[in-house]
Amino acid sequence: MTEELNHKQIFEYAQKLDEVRAEIKKGIIGQEKVVDLLLKCILCRGHILFESVPGLAKTLLVSIVSKTMSDSSFQRIQFTPDLLPSDITGTSVYEETKGFYIIKGPIFANFVLADEINRAPPKVQSAMLQAMQEREVTIGRETFALPTPFMVLATMNPLEQMGVYPFSMAQLDRFFFKIFVDYPEMDEELVIIDNNTQVKKIEEFNVEEVISPQEIMALQKMVRQVHLSAEVKSYAIDLVEATRNPKKHNLRSTKYIKWGASPRASIFLLLGAKATALMAGRVYATPEDIRAVAHPVMRHRVTLSYEGKSREISSDEIIDEIIQKVPVL
Repeated sequence: MTEELNHKQIFEYAQKLDEVRAEIKKGIIGQEKVVDLLLKCILCRGHILFESVPGLAKTLLVSIVSKTMSDSSFQRIQFTPDLLPSDITGTSVYEETKGFYIIKGPIFANFVLADEINRAPPKVQSAMLQAMQEREVTIGRETFALPTPFMVLATMNPLEQMGVYPFSMAQLDRFFFKIFVDYPEMDEELVIIDNNTQVKKIEEFNVEEVISPQEIMALQKMVRQVHLSAEVKSYAIDLVEATRNPKKHNLRSTKYIKWGASPRASIFLLLGAKATALMAGRVYATPEDIRAVAHPVMRHRVTLSYEGKSREISSDEIIDEIIQKVPVL
């Protein structure tokens, strides 16, 4: 009886996510994979690092996603070298008539777009990443919980390397997914041009609220209950272990790997697989669900050697070989 009830609940919530996806398509043309990964990350209570050139509708995407959820808020922070931690977290202000009071910063939103986060100095990056991890902010002597749900979607421009502060591996490890946003297909770009040759406000897309914060939180709890077999758990660990001991798996890319992925990669692979299963209307995850999230989970957790960088080997190529050679036992 419990299993049937779980199947029914998951089917209903999978339909709810389809409604969210349909609303997103009102303003976003193409980018189905990006939207799919974004929804999975919401279910897993994670944060996303987008890497792409400017002008690919990342701000519009996040804004539309926030509008599909009732009573939600969206903030965009443009990161610059002169930004201070208090500019994002908030500050304590004194007025003679009021005394001291708190002004909360833009981090207090359900969806926060951190635009060009690598342009901010290390202190600001540290404050942002701490808020992402702890989901709370200390201003003066008071600590404030961030809204629920809470998600940071950070962007990095891969073309410009002047005036940026590169992330350390420990900082990159905080992001659940790293997603590449690619150019649209030609037929998709024709539709984009037709839709945007006149200045268009986001209200004109008529995006409807189809999900509530309570339903999002229920989905996040349900993801944790998706069944993982011993086989699926072992497969996720084997994939991550191959990044640490590539010689053991006879990988051609052995000399291109300097450091392998952390245990957080194993955790996120399994959580991502659970979200993939739930969105497909299943109560159990499969090895294919692991492979579906392997690249966005591991690509920023594998450090390339000097030779790998000089030969312009990508971490995605290494992950491709690992998926090909590591069997499901």
